[in-house]
Amino acid sequence: MTVRTLIVDDEPLARERLRTLLAPEADLHPLAECGDGQEALALIARERPALVFLDVEMPELDGFGVLAEASAAAPPVVVFVTAWPQHAVRAFDASAVDYLLKPFTVERFQRTLARVRERLAAPPGDLRQQLQHLLQELRPAVPTAERLVVKSGTQTLLVPVDAIDWVESAGNYVTLHVGREQHLLRETMAELEARLASRRFARVHRSALVNVDRIHSLSPTLSGDHRLVLRDGQELTLSRTYRARLEEVLGHPL
Repeated sequence: MTVRTLIVDDEPLARERLRTLLAPEADLHPLAECGDGQEALALIARERPALVFLDVEMPELDGFGVLAEASAAAPPVVVFVTAWPQHAVRAFDASAVDYLLKPFTVERFQRTLARVRERLAAPPGDLRQQLQHLLQELRPAVPTAERLVVKSGTQTLLVPVDAIDWVESAGNYVTLHVGREQHLLRETMAELEARLASRRFARVHRSALVNVDRIHSLSPTLSGDHRLVLRDGQELTLSRTYRARLEEVLGHPL
């Protein structure tokens, strides 16, 4: 049996990695991929995939929103793929078969495929208990970053995480804004976001990650986003897509 598979992730490199890992699997056929929630809804309705690798935080509509709005008829098996371990609790109610935490190893991906195949071959079981075991696996997997190692010419700098004001995406690099200094780090935004998941950092835009202790004020805009001002006067946009994550870190609704 060939399993029709959909890949949904807003980062092209993440989609490419999943596609590469699935290539040797003869029974799993990647029929399509996309980078936002609305397009995912349309593809699920049109293609009726049996398996979906689904990112959580995406433009337009997040992964949980996709599942909430998708047709209940013949629902696909879902594997959530995300940089945020805390979303696993919500995955219980979404009946996900697994929760793949970025960055993941090939061995971890193979365990995911084993769970997918078991789920496809068997009637529904107690997925809540299964995901509780997965949470135990996830918790020690993400180290807490205290400082970041940055190359600057012939020097190696140790940048304390708490000294960072905000982080700007630059393709496969990120720019660390530390006071008046800027440091380029060879790491994707998703990878750094995962490393800082347990710190007081929040993704506020596809291209911006902020130390919430540096936020001075927030004000709504006519577009439904928020204007975010840091203590040094730097202005950023809080996208609607990432509002829930900032509210979670702040512990207060906006």
